[in-house]
Amino acid sequence: MGEIWVLVDTSQGVIRNVTYEVLTAARKLKEKNGATIAAVYVGDEAGSIEEDLSKYGAEKIYKIENPTLKDFNASAHAHALAETIKKHNPDIILAGNTLQNQDFLPRVASRTSSGLSFDAIDIDINSSSTLQVKRYRYSGKSISTISYHDVKPMIATLRPNAFKPVENQTSAEVINESIDVPAENNMKVLETKIIPKERPELTEADKIVSGGRGMANGDNFKLIFDIADSIGAAAGASRAAVDSGFVPYEMQVGQTGKVVSPNLYVAVGISGSVQHYAGMGSSTIIVAINKDPDAPIFQKCDYGICGDLFEVIPALTEEFKNLS
Repeated sequence: MGEIWVLVDTSQGVIRNVTYEVLTAARKLKEKNGATIAAVYVGDEAGSIEEDLSKYGAEKIYKIENPTLKDFNASAHAHALAETIKKHNPDIILAGNTLQNQDFLPRVASRTSSGLSFDAIDIDINSSSTLQVKRYRYSGKSISTISYHDVKPMIATLRPNAFKPVENQTSAEVINESIDVPAENNMKVLETKIIPKERPELTEADKIVSGGRGMANGDNFKLIFDIADSIGAAAGASRAAVDSGFVPYEMQVGQTGKVVSPNLYVAVGISGSVQHYAGMGSSTIIVAINKDPDAPIFQKCDYGICGDLFEVIPALTEEFKNLS
């Protein structure tokens, strides 16, 4: 049987949780076609990643290491991965739907004449081992199934939190790949500034509390931060709140912001536009807090509180703190 590759996503030297989610999704395919699951690292120094990756089912680990890959460069990373693909010919390549993968995987697909689909919420294979990808369409109003035809490899990214990571200990074979990166693919990174984050990353968070235009101003977002911290959640915002200058764009959830899939999403002072729902509609449980009983969000939530957020949020925050 062939191989299913899972790209290893890292952040500041630590494997991101979405990698384990994708490894779990890959095992779903393996149950049908018996393929070998391989984790693929592209970067400078992988270090001792074998134990963590094999814990979630990786049977092979390809380490594509080169000093020129230390800082992310879409062209250089695409070259390194594409050359390794041509050498080993995997059947399927899966990755998290992260900004980095969205950036360089189209280049990989072009270099290898592969098929590529982004932001899958589920994957499967048919009797001929053809990859089938389910993804939202029309701002989350429907789900389409995309099938690949006569292409190899079949590449897809999976929405974070679409799969719950499940451990499945294996013994992994490590394969070290030496790839030369041509000078024309290199760029020099002068400086990297990491902004310290007090809360979980939105796209990987299990719980999210978001504020909208109803927050009235940026200072009032302290209420969002307080309730988020009380339950260990990430803090987000609607486009209306971002456009109003209440909070920075990096907090925006929605069709033109970040797409999230937490187990719990709390929408505070958010009307519930189609564009916002497209970014959080796949959340397991949606809670809405809004003083307008006719707000569209109440038609889409699992639980709703119709009331003044400036009274509801402090009360909820206090209750959550008492429970912790």
